[in-house]
Amino acid sequence: MTARFARAGRLAALLLIAAAVQVAPAAAQPADTHASTAEAAAEQRHDVVTWGASADRIGDAVNDRSYRLIVRTSVAGDDLRIRLSNAFGDRPLTFDSVYAGIRKEGAAVARGTNRRLSFGGSPSVTVPVGATAYSDPLPGRLPAATDLAVSLHTSEASGTATGHSMAMQTSYAAEGDHTGEEGAASWTQPIGSWFYLDAVSVRTSSATGAVVALGDSITDGWQSTSDLNRRWPDYLARRLRATTGQVKGVANEGISGNKVLADGAGQSALNRLNRDVLSLPGVRTVFLFEGVNDIKAHTGVTAQDMIKGYREIIARAQEAGKCVVGATVAPFKGWYEWDAAAESVRQDVNQFIRDSGEFDAVTDFDRILRSPYDHERILPAFDGGDRLHPNDKGMQAMADAIDLKSLDCSARAAR
Repeated sequence: MTARFARAGRLAALLLIAAAVQVAPAAAQPADTHASTAEAAAEQRHDVVTWGASADRIGDAVNDRSYRLIVRTSVAGDDLRIRLSNAFGDRPLTFDSVYAGIRKEGAAVARGTNRRLSFGGSPSVTVPVGATAYSDPLPGRLPAATDLAVSLHTSEASGTATGHSMAMQTSYAAEGDHTGEEGAASWTQPIGSWFYLDAVSVRTSSATGAVVALGDSITDGWQSTSDLNRRWPDYLARRLRATTGQVKGVANEGISGNKVLADGAGQSALNRLNRDVLSLPGVRTVFLFEGVNDIKAHTGVTAQDMIKGYREIIARAQEAGKCVVGATVAPFKGWYEWDAAAESVRQDVNQFIRDSGEFDAVTDFDRILRSPYDHERILPAFDGGDRLHPNDKGMQAMADAIDLKSLDCSARAAR
């Protein structure tokens, strides 16, 4: 047995044991002094997003197709729930079979973990146009840093599909309904997108909330290594798990090509803020790192335009009780859409982010990523090859630069 298979087996056992503990009838016990402590702990449990991805239009829906979507959890918890999205569909969409289990390897699910999800007690759910639907809680323990396989089937899909195009993670498709199968034999079509699934949450008392990374292709992970979870939010999640008192869920709400101000590659950050960020359970911190696609060459966007957009995001998020961390726009000289005018706007925007005091905290990605010999260029050691997107090493440097205490607004509180 390989180490990877052994690990999957241990995770399967953990999930099953936890489920058995939760659903078994409780034997009568005499009252004891620990009851109040247990009740207090239960009261502190709350739902927290452990994985998320922004929804967008993703081509045409395909009838009678199953998807096995592989996603990485950031924080552990019980009673997992998934959120299915028909945000961009043009007609109601019915999911007639949905399962979740621990991925073994490839499209295979660890033995005994593939369990059917329900929606309001029903095994199927119809999601209206523009809406989302949460599953019922699934009893059992879901570990952190685990590949979760969510399998779903649509028997009468048509029109526009909703999903996340650039997953940087291999998932799988199959014709017909194979959602209940643990094996990989039927899942012969590898795919690079997540269809319909846009969030997974757990109930926990160990996590202090969640951080949502709102951004563009750098946050989405372009130029990081596929299937290894090396986007900068992934590295941040690893740091948070390893730091006592700082355990948080992390949701990656980056979209390649996305802008703060205008729709195009997905809805703008302003237009998707409520759905992709503020509606997720347990969100404590909004980490805003976006702007290069707004200010690139020939867009005509000014620094004042950007500042107005940032201020609206800050105001809406703070009104919802969230901490807002702003990150400076990274250098991109040498990228095909750079010019001197865009660089001038970038410098003015970054000055606002650093010095205005309007964000609760600031992370200076510009200073982390730039070359010491030319501050307008990305450091060659961090360059993924196009003079804009960081490679794995650059992604880790970004995550390592974040002051974890800033994610709780401690810097603002100290002012």
